[in-house]
Amino acid sequence: MAQSVGIKDVARAAGVSVGTVSNVINRPDTVATETRARVLSAIDRLGYVRSESARQLRAGRSRIMGLLVLDMGNPFFVDVARGAERAARDAGLGVMVCNSAESAGEEAEYLSLFAEQRVRGVLLTPADATGRNIESFRRHGIPFVLVDRVSEGTAECSVSVDDVAGGALAVRHLIDAGHRSVAYVSGPPGFTQVRDRRTGALAALAEAGLGPERLRELPTERLDVAAGRDAGARLLGLADRPTAVFCANDLLALGVLQAMYAAGVGVPDDLAIVGYDDIEFAAAAAVPLTSVRQPAVTMGALAAEMLLEETEEGHEGGRRAHEHRRVVLQPELVVRRSSLSAR
Repeated sequence: MAQSVGIKDVARAAGVSVGTVSNVINRPDTVATETRARVLSAIDRLGYVRSESARQLRAGRSRIMGLLVLDMGNPFFVDVARGAERAARDAGLGVMVCNSAESAGEEAEYLSLFAEQRVRGVLLTPADATGRNIESFRRHGIPFVLVDRVSEGTAECSVSVDDVAGGALAVRHLIDAGHRSVAYVSGPPGFTQVRDRRTGALAALAEAGLGPERLRELPTERLDVAAGRDAGARLLGLADRPTAVFCANDLLALGVLQAMYAAGVGVPDDLAIVGYDDIEFAAAAAVPLTSVRQPAVTMGALAAEMLLEETEEGHEGGRRAHEHRRVVLQPELVVRRSSLSAR
C-alpha cells in the first residue's frame, strides 16, 4: 500500500520549513512569490492532499452537518435531505445523511458517530419515542434541530408541520365526499406524527357530529408499502368495511391501493383513499393519490438554516447569541382521483 504524503514530505521536497508549507496552504499572501511557487510545485509533484478532518479538529469547527432521518426509502425524507443539502452547500458545508430505519438502536449508534466526528450540528427526526437518545446526545454539546417533530419538552429548535390540521384536512375531505366510516392506517403508535394525524381525523369527525367509533384504526409496525399492503388485507377482512381510508403516509396508502387492486376492489368507487406527504409517486400511481402535502424541501432548508444560525461564530470566536425557535408549517390537501367517487 502506498504511503500517504504528509506536510513534512512537501517541506523537505521544497527545501522550506513545515510552517512555510502551512502558510502557503492557509495564508498564501504571507509567503514570497518564489517560495510559494516552489511549495505549490512540490505539492503538485508529490500529490499532497491536506487532511481536512485534522484541520477541522484542530480548529474545533467541522464543515459537516449530520442529518438523521427515519427512512431514506421514503421520498419525503429524500426531499427533506435535498432542502438541507441546498442550504448547507450555500454556506460552504456538506451533509452526512444517515438512516435510522425507524430503529431507536440504530439512531443511538449514528448519534454516537456524529459525536465522534464532531459534526457542526445535527438535523434529527427522532426514532426513539422515549427521548433517551436525545438526552444522551445533548451531553456532547453539539447543537441539533428537530425535523418533522415539534420540540415539546426540549429547548432546541424544531421545524414541523401541523399534523393535527393535516389529519383534519384529510378526513374532512372524505366526510364532504359522503363517507361516514373511515379507516385510519396509522403506523407505529409511538410516533408523534401518527398520533397527531389521528387527533386531527377525530376532530374532523366530531365537527360533522360523528363519534370516534367511526374511525377504525389499523396500526402497522412500519411506515412503508409492505405495511400498507398488510393493512389493506386486514381492511378487506372486516365485516363492516369502511368506505374510505386515511393513511398516515403515502407509502402506506400506495400499499393499500395495491391490496385493493389485487382483490378487485375499485378505487375510489368501492373505497376512497387519502395519503399523507404528497411524495412524487402519489401523482404517478395507477390511481392518482389524494394526499396531504408537506413542504418537505422547505422543511429541510429551514432546519439547516436554523442550525447554521445557531453555530455561527461571533466576533470573539464563540457562538453568536441564539434564540431557539419552533417553526410550524401548514399542510395542504391535494385532491386526486383516489378519493373522488360520487356518493
